[in-house]
Amino acid sequence: MTVAESKLESLISKLETERDELKVQLRLAKMEAREDWEELEHKLDALRGRMKVIAAEAKDATSDVGAAAEVLAEEIKEGFAKLRRLL
Repeated sequence: MTVAESKLESLISKLETERDELKVQLRLAKMEAREDWEELEHKLDALRGRMKVIAAEAKDATSDVGAAAEVLAEEIKEGFAKLRRLL
């Protein structure tokens, strides 16, 4: 094997190792993204439920429940942004 062939073989080996490491990281990222997605789905369902409560309650309490709903909505929005960055 020539020096050039040896260098190329070494380069290919390093690239394959990096590929394998990235493959594992991608699988882990997919698992994390799936977990985040499920959490966001749950939060969105909770937000829908809170909106029903807001509609049913008196206007005095609406501001407190509405503020909590806005916080939850912002958490969901940030979670979706995180998922977009992961994908």
